[in-house]
Amino acid sequence: MVTISLSLSLSLSHTCSLSRSLFILSLSLIVVVFVVGTKQEQKNQSPSLEDCLKLLKGERDEQRLAGLLLVTKFCDKDDSASIRRVYDAVGVQFLNRLLRTGMGKGEVSANGDANRDAYLQLSVTVLAAFCRVPEIASSEDMVSKIPLILEIMSNGYDSSVIEECSEFLFLVSNAHKDGVSRLYESRGISVLASQMSTLPDGSHSIEFTMRLVQMVISKLSLGTINNEYSSELAMMVTAIAKQFAVLHNALKFEALHLLSAILSSKYSAPLHEALRSMKDDIWSTYIRVGVVAILQNRVAPAEKLQALVLAESTISIVGEGWLIGHLNLSDSQNPVPEDRCMLLVLESSRVEVAVLLNDLAYLKYEASKNTSSSSESIILKQRNLAVAYSLVERVIKLISNLGGEEGSVISERTFMTLITGLNETIGVVLEYLQDAKDHGKTKGDDILASVRVVGSYLAETPLACNEKVRELLGYMLSIKGEDELSPFSSICFLLPMLCQITMEVYGCEIVASTGAYKAVVACLITSIGPDGCMVDDNGSIFLACDTVVNFLLKREEIQVPLDDAYFVRLLGALTYWTDRCSRTNVLKVKNELCLSVLLMGQVCYLS
Repeated sequence: MVTISLSLSLSLSHTCSLSRSLFILSLSLIVVVFVVGTKQEQKNQSPSLEDCLKLLKGERDEQRLAGLLLVTKFCDKDDSASIRRVYDAVGVQFLNRLLRTGMGKGEVSANGDANRDAYLQLSVTVLAAFCRVPEIASSEDMVSKIPLILEIMSNGYDSSVIEECSEFLFLVSNAHKDGVSRLYESRGISVLASQMSTLPDGSHSIEFTMRLVQMVISKLSLGTINNEYSSELAMMVTAIAKQFAVLHNALKFEALHLLSAILSSKYSAPLHEALRSMKDDIWSTYIRVGVVAILQNRVAPAEKLQALVLAESTISIVGEGWLIGHLNLSDSQNPVPEDRCMLLVLESSRVEVAVLLNDLAYLKYEASKNTSSSSESIILKQRNLAVAYSLVERVIKLISNLGGEEGSVISERTFMTLITGLNETIGVVLEYLQDAKDHGKTKGDDILASVRVVGSYLAETPLACNEKVRELLGYMLSIKGEDELSPFSSICFLLPMLCQITMEVYGCEIVASTGAYKAVVACLITSIGPDGCMVDDNGSIFLACDTVVNFLLKREEIQVPLDDAYFVRLLGALTYWTDRCSRTNVLKVKNELCLSVLLMGQVCYLS
């Protein structure tokens, strides 16, 4: 019988150390397995689970180890019931001794020390196999081993050991309610961060580790993690970004979602700073390569949206220049134009804007009202719209910055493609604003964001969509955000355009006929007056002042009646603000003093 053969082969002294017995056992098993295998072929028999369980319940460690090794030869890994019986038979104490001996924490003889790695490999392999049964993985005994497994990983063992350790940590953390907390408290973030960059691309190890990270950030506070482990998170971002760039399987999308969750978190400021301070910014190149791969291929719309979220988060860290850059990770690849990312991001953002605005208009004005699902859908779409709008604005800013540079990487053809696309998108946004106006809506973050993106574009091309802008100008200046009691942000968004067009009589006529000058004056009073909010954004204040100065200088040419009450109030606000500012910075109020003089003349003229 198999049991008798093994017993004869392993008739070692009970007083032998575990390590010495394991060494002798490893030699004996080779002979035993070969003999048993030969007998099986001859007699068409195989060892039964009961034979293994007898060995596992033996009094000597040698018997238990023999049964443990033998059971791996025929026990189905998906047979949870059998694995549970094996686990109960081998016992917790033996597993603990085996693990600690492999780690060099037990009594190790001189001969056994050389075989410690083999003991460790067997130990973590068996533990990972046991934990595939959720009932075992959720046991307190397995959770208590998390610190030991992390210690093994930090000691730099070979890839097979690391893979088993990663699987063990994932299974236990997923199964036990306190698994993630125990992992975090054992400084698991530091260990995982140091290991990730060394793991083979697309390996099971990197897959388990990424899922561990996903589990940690979903169950624990990202704010706490960012504050305590910002440097480690930055290392993780680099490793995950590489997988996002080089892989072409389902793990690529897991990397995408993980990166989006980490980088777009409202608590990610410490991480962003850590990424900016890294000497090597290869992580951003990896993300650019991955984003381009997602956007230029046929993938689900939800995945493309996630890619846009990731792109927006990356730009918020490194700036708009990220949109243009290398897309080749090796010299052997065919060269890809450096502006490919910018074109794809803009085109995908334009598609999202068109779809989201159409959906929002339907949900807000046509669908059934006051339903929780409808409200949740509107909030989600508004959040996604903010991402798409932000990317459109980023492209506008990049074009503006590159416009005056010699030898720009943007060709004339690309430039025209960008402008054409932006014109079309701004037209769609203006149609959405027209729809909101027709429905009497003047309050909402989505329509305020729409004014912002229109204002960003008009700041660079003031005469774009001229007739439609003129028609909607008064309405756009009346829009309030959800938290605003009166229009303010919408006026600030349009000030760059208003300042430019009032340099011409035609623009002043538009400002006068639409009543836009009243909105600008009211905004300025709110910013600087004694009852205002004393806005710290001097740029907006100076733009408003310049707009009013331009307007007043051409008052006789526009032949439009003006409301003097606004200018009288503004004169008082300017006097108040000039008095406060002149004590610290005389130059700061130069324009305001000029405006005051003009206002005095205007008041007299109107009188």
